[in-house]
Amino acid sequence: MQNQGKKMKKTGGMSFGTYMRRYGTLYLLLILPLIFFAVFRYAPMAYILSAFKQNNIIKAPWQVPWAKNNGFEWFIKAFRDREFINALRNTLTLNLLDLLCGFPVPILMALLLNEVTAKGFKKVTQTVLYLPHFLSWIIISGLALRLLADNDGLFNIVLKRLSGNPQAAVPYLSNSTHWVWTYIVLGIWKEAGWGTIIYLAALTGISPELYEAAAVDGAGRFRRIWHVTLPGLRPTIITLLIMNLGRILGSEFDRPLALSNKLVTDVSNVISIYVYQKGIKGSQFSLSTAVGLFQSVVGVFFLLTANTVAKRVGERGIM
Repeated sequence: MQNQGKKMKKTGGMSFGTYMRRYGTLYLLLILPLIFFAVFRYAPMAYILSAFKQNNIIKAPWQVPWAKNNGFEWFIKAFRDREFINALRNTLTLNLLDLLCGFPVPILMALLLNEVTAKGFKKVTQTVLYLPHFLSWIIISGLALRLLADNDGLFNIVLKRLSGNPQAAVPYLSNSTHWVWTYIVLGIWKEAGWGTIIYLAALTGISPELYEAAAVDGAGRFRRIWHVTLPGLRPTIITLLIMNLGRILGSEFDRPLALSNKLVTDVSNVISIYVYQKGIKGSQFSLSTAVGLFQSVVGVFFLLTANTVAKRVGERGIM
């Protein structure tokens, strides 16, 4: 009887048979996603062993002898490689700049759009803002080359005519410092609109009564934003910040590869490009697996740390 009572509590006060008849379809819908994750996410984890084994892609990793230095040969080799250290530095620099410069932009855009009362203008603006999200980095890099080229790019042509100096040109894509800021600005332009949608969706969960109560108390528009809107957005902001911190050592492949050129490889070579060059082109699969494992471990560390800090300051976190 006690066991039956416990089962009844777990299923919301109904018998197991009634619970499954009511919600069984939902569990059936979970079968395909579970199979997908088992086959394409968890099964390949067995090949993490390659990071600690000798470089051999013909045999299964559990049949290959251990690498030198108690299996840590490839990790030691990576950290002694100047190319990897440079890629690690570039990855951290670009991701931190992306976070510092790009993270607040969707929040500001959502706050501004939330104050717009003209529905038609608001819908058009939202559409214009999030459309770049659907463009690939190959298309964006082509546009950037035509608009930002040193000699015949539209931006520099206009700059030369306005200044009256035929030599006045900004090396957006050929100077390392300019390339970094061009990379960041293009990333913000592409993804800020998509992030804005997430925050606008979160704003719909804020009760209008809170705004009315604040207005009755004499709060102006900015005070309502500060005391009502931002606290309502705080859980979403914290969640997205934690997820972004978890990707602090991750790196896109197509974005830096498409925008890069030989003049800026000192700042554009990130870990994903390093893995491609060493692993696929150089056939050093164990080395690239070790680097990928290092990325994942550091990402999980940042994720758990950020989640712990969020909980300690009173937020719910993500787990």
